[in-house]
Amino acid sequence: MEEQQDGRRGWAQNQETAYRQWVKQQAVPHYTGAYVEDLHTAEVADWPLVGARGAIISLAAQEQDDGWLIELAPGRQSEPLHHLFEATNYVVEGRGATTIWRPGSSSKQTVEWQSGSLFSPPLNCFYQHFNLDGQRPARLFAATTFPLMLNIVRSPEFIFGSDHVFGDRYNAAEDYFTNPGQRIATRRWQTNLIPDTRAFKLEEWKERGAGGSNMFFVMSGNAMSAHMSEFPPGSYKKAHRHGPGAELIILNGVGYSLLWFPGQKEKTKVDWKEGSIFSPRDAEYHQHFNSGPTPARYLAYTFGGLVVHNTEASTGADVSEREGGWQIEYEHEDPDVFEIFERECGKNGAQVSMDHPLRRVRR
Repeated sequence: MEEQQDGRRGWAQNQETAYRQWVKQQAVPHYTGAYVEDLHTAEVADWPLVGARGAIISLAAQEQDDGWLIELAPGRQSEPLHHLFEATNYVVEGRGATTIWRPGSSSKQTVEWQSGSLFSPPLNCFYQHFNLDGQRPARLFAATTFPLMLNIVRSPEFIFGSDHVFGDRYNAAEDYFTNPGQRIATRRWQTNLIPDTRAFKLEEWKERGAGGSNMFFVMSGNAMSAHMSEFPPGSYKKAHRHGPGAELIILNGVGYSLLWFPGQKEKTKVDWKEGSIFSPRDAEYHQHFNSGPTPARYLAYTFGGLVVHNTEASTGADVSEREGGWQIEYEHEDPDVFEIFERECGKNGAQVSMDHPLRRVRR
């Protein structure tokens, strides 16, 4: 969409928010737009606040959440951090540990992590990352609610300087990070650490199509949610749309996603692989395609436990638009969607495996 210079949208795009001012002050690479091709190789620079090299990732023209990409040099550690916003860490590569403690306490707990781990230091707890590999750097991606919080209070000093203890979120129990967690509902798992996201068992979610599976995670009492989805080779998910703030990291597989707004004929194609991250804009349709020969799995950050728009209970991510939801069923999508997918599968040596309505018509 072209930037508008007047009206509500134009005003929001051009406003110098507290978050934008802060980003400029950090003087590290700042990624915007729809995607970053590879978190493994994205440019980083010295970041004094963190005590490591890093970059800020603010995708999809929204300031509800962002991403902090942090690179720890071999055998080195970050500065101790604590803040009044949530941060859920995904380990892009490397192995290490993070120590966590409450303000005013000398008692620390340690979370050991490896490539593919997912964990979240509880709100406003101190934490410090350590790279335990003396030969190779480690990279972590933290999805945070910092933009939303900063634009509300407009005081970085308050956000990074409060000593309030959120005892309802973190009681320092010995098994807080070692307990494997438990299933609390259909496709809902409560835990504070996932040692390996690529190996975690998911549950069927047939409503989203493609024979896919999924699991939502409740971590560290956060309002921000994380979930994982996987779908078979030679298949794709149904298109849908929702509010802003979803950040998707590819855990394995190769494929692409299509992004477009209602009424827009030309779709934006985002190719992805392990380590890619992308984000649809507010109310932008998005559809994910596994055009490779192996299963594709992604990790998505959303505001699963936070009411953003209104207090009216609403669902629709897996409900057809013709039934009042936000999803386009296969039989209602543009015909070229499946045709493009067939060609992409051929390029990657994959066979189309899904039972699509167009395939039934051809028989």
